[in-house]
Amino acid sequence: MTTDTPARTDRTGRLSADDWAQAALDLIAEQGVAAVAVEPLARRLGVTKGSFYWHFPSRESLLVAALERWEKTEQEAIFGQLEQIADPRERLRRLFDLVAHEYTSHIIYSALLKALDHPIVAPVIGRVSQRRLEWLAASFRQAGLDPTAALHRARLAYAAYVGFLQLNLQLTLQLNQTRLPRDEFEAFVEHMMATLIP
Repeated sequence: MTTDTPARTDRTGRLSADDWAQAALDLIAEQGVAAVAVEPLARRLGVTKGSFYWHFPSRESLLVAALERWEKTEQEAIFGQLEQIADPRERLRRLFDLVAHEYTSHIIYSALLKALDHPIVAPVIGRVSQRRLEWLAASFRQAGLDPTAALHRARLAYAAYVGFLQLNLQLTLQLNQTRLPRDEFEAFVEHMMATLIP
């Protein structure tokens, strides 16, 4: 759900816990983790704070729910569909393509990286990063690399992803520079695939 999509309600007309969690994720994408607060979210959703306290005892519990939602959605949306691809090289190509063209998830991830000192955020990023590295290393092993080379290649691919996020998102948002033109971006993605996939 995006910020301009009406929130779903349960049978009693109240917002669901998922609605609040998604609204928190939308706010993280726009303004970062520190912006998540009950009152602005209630205003955004057009409800009173009482609706929030029906589902959550605190801001921290909402943040936990939002990050759990993001973590689960990331896992299902990206890696869930890739598991069906038998050829590891094709699976890696599909991953690179998916990751290159998904935008909202990158903004949330980038915002979470900026909040690594937060005690709720750090373990989530730790789990997500570890799972991604393990998946990449396994795919590179299946593509023919030995375990050590596969782990190195996984780290290199992940470092390239995080670095590109910093270049693409931070330069665009903070320095008001334009993003790469589409044909240049697609050529970059192809170059990454050719360089990293054995």
